[in-house]
Formats: sequence, C-alpha cells, structure tokens
Amino acid sequence: MNRGIRLLLRGSTYSGVLFAYCGALASLPLLPFALLPALSWRSAPESVQVVVVLLVWAALVGVVGLARPVRRALIASARRLLRVSLPNPAAVRPASGPLGLDRWRTPLWLVLHAAVGWTGALASGVLFIMGLSLPSNWLGGEARASLFGTSVRVSGGWSWVAAAACILLAAAICVLVTKTLRWSAPRLLGPSTAERLALAAERELLLAERNRIAHELHDSIGHTLTAATIQAAVAGEVLSSDPAAARAAMRSIEDSTRAALEDLDYALGVLREEESGTAPTRTLADLPELLERLRHTGAVVEPELSGDLARVQGTLSRAAYRILQEGLTNALRHGAGGTVQVRVAAGPDGLDLAVVNRTGARTGPNPGSFSTSGHGLPGLAERVRLLHGEFGSGPDGTGHWRLAVRLPVRASA
Repeated sequence: MNRGIRLLLRGSTYSGVLFAYCGALASLPLLPFALLPALSWRSAPESVQVVVVLLVWAALVGVVGLARPVRRALIASARRLLRVSLPNPAAVRPASGPLGLDRWRTPLWLVLHAAVGWTGALASGVLFIMGLSLPSNWLGGEARASLFGTSVRVSGGWSWVAAAACILLAAAICVLVTKTLRWSAPRLLGPSTAERLALAAERELLLAERNRIAHELHDSIGHTLTAATIQAAVAGEVLSSDPAAARAAMRSIEDSTRAALEDLDYALGVLREEESGTAPTRTLADLPELLERLRHTGAVVEPELSGDLARVQGTLSRAAYRILQEGLTNALRHGAGGTVQVRVAAGPDGLDLAVVNRTGARTGPNPGSFSTSGHGLPGLAERVRLLHGEFGSGPDGTGHWRLAVRLPVRASA
C-alpha cells in the first residue's frame, strides 16, 4: 500500500491518468455512431445491444488509429505524459504478409487506451464519490451502499473506514491505469517489425560508413604524416646544398597535407552526422602522384604496372589505391631505405598488388622508428576480406618484406 501511495504522489501518475482520461474523452464523439446499430435493432436483448454497441465503438476507434498522423500524435503525447521512451516512427511503408500485422498495433493501442481510460474514469469516479458520501452519518444521517442489487447500511465509525478504503481504492485504480498504459505503450507504439528492420539496416549502413571512414583516415592521415615527416627532414638536409630539391619537398608536403585535410573534413562531417561534401576520391589514377610524393622522401621507387589499369573502376580502384598507400606508408616507417618495388597487374580475373621493401634499421634523414597504432595490417586484411580477396604479408627472402594482395574483378561491381 505504501508503494502505491508513493506511486500516486509521482507526477507521472497524475499525467498518466490525465492521458487515459483524454483518450476516453477523445473517443466520446464516436459513441453516437456506435449507437445506430442498437437503435435499428430494438428487438434484440439489451445485453446483445450493449455488446454490439461496444464492438462497433471499438471498430470505429481502431479505424481512427490506422491514420499515420494519429500514431505520431500518440507517440508524442505518450512521451510527455506517460514519460516513456519511444523512438520516432521510421518512414517506411508497412510490409505485406506477416509484417503487415504491425499496422494493427496502433489501432489496438487506441482501443486499449480508450477502454482503460473509460474503465478507470468510471471506477475511480464512483469510488471517489462513495468516499465523500459515506461519512455523512456524522451529521446524523444514514449511509447505504448498493451494488448489483445488494444494499449495505454503513453507520458509525465504519463509515469512515469504508470512505478511506474507497479513496485508497480509487488511488490504486489510478496507479493501475498508469502502469497499464506505460507497460503497453512500448509494445504497441514502439517500432514495428518493418521499422526495426529499417532502423537496423540504417544503423548497419552508418556503422559500415564509419568503419570505412576510420580506414580512410588511417590510410590517408597516417601516410601523409609519415611522408611529411621524412620530406621535412630531407628538405632540412638539402636546404643549403640543393634549394630546388628542398622547395620540391616542401611543395610535396603542401600537396599531401591539403589532400589529407580534405579527407579529414569529410570524415568529421560524417562522424558528426552533418551534411558534408562529396567524399574525396582516390583511385589508381592518382597512383603516379602518390609515387612522386614518395620519391621526395628520398626513397627509390620502382613501379611495375601491367594490364589495362584504366578498366579498373569504382570500389576496386579506390580500394587498390588505399592498399598501396598503406603498403608504401609501412615501407617508409619500417623500411631500411633503398628500393621500394611496387607492382600493379590488372588481369581479366583479378587485380594483383605487391609492395616489397628492405627491412631493418632506417638510414638517412631523421632515422628512427615511427610510433604506430598497430591497426595497419589488420585493417588491410579486413578491407581485402570484405572485397573477397586474398591477403598476404611477411618476410620475402633475406632482409625484405613483401605485401601481396589479389582482388577479384567482380569486387568493382
């Protein structure tokens, strides 16, 4: 009982009862239309007429619930008055077949809402009036309670006990009305099966896009910072002896960082769920520029390109560029200088990519190790797996490291 009193004292109980009573009052204009069948069938028993009126009334209320604006209004009011968490309905059409049953959840809720509202209003109203009327014998009167033909006379101190019981029972009914609506609202007004599928698909696409952006940032920013660090060291070394080479290295830093800023701006727009511009597209057509920037770090690049690379388009071309970019970045970070071999071979069935570099202690300007996140090779392996390709990396002979990837041509579709 104490718990019921505490629930009654909460603001959500009062607002929930108000919500239930508003639902009952909103269904009142439909009652005259529900009386028409009973008026035209006067010969039927009274109990049958009552059942017919209730069924027609419930059908009319349910038809109102089929309108989409009604559901949106119910969700908004349930949020505010019932204090339940309900997501916005997804903008999808109800599916045919079994999923089409979801469209009847809102009519069922509306009928339940009105029925609970009327039941609660009548029961609590009668009990509240009884609670006020029973103690009238203290003025010398006599109180009598009648229900379904049974009459009970209440006098003396028992009238106060009965009055208190009626008031508490009316309060308990208010709590029960609120709890019933709060329990049923998420189940009948929450996302339907079709909407849950649509929301899950939308979330899956969002997560896939964010995962792709994470890979893009790792490849683009990681490569740019690695190359810019080495290029700056090269520029510092040759600034006095070869100013032209120093200026070329600085221009390469400017170009690469500008491209990285474009990638970063787009990625931040996606992560903040803001409207962003078109995603910067890096494909195999940009490979010569990438290799040129690599040469400004002092590395000797030996590219071996074969096949018709112009026919490699779409996802396959973009993925191939990022794979080569990550492979060259690892060669700069962990290589020991010397020649970096880059092989790209486009065949009728697939695209073969390979990066081979020396391993060991790095020599040249600014020697030392680069701190890494450790996500480079696992990220490449995941990207290749999503494209149904083959991935391999490891030692290749004495003092060399080889990254080899084969991507099927169908991945570009």
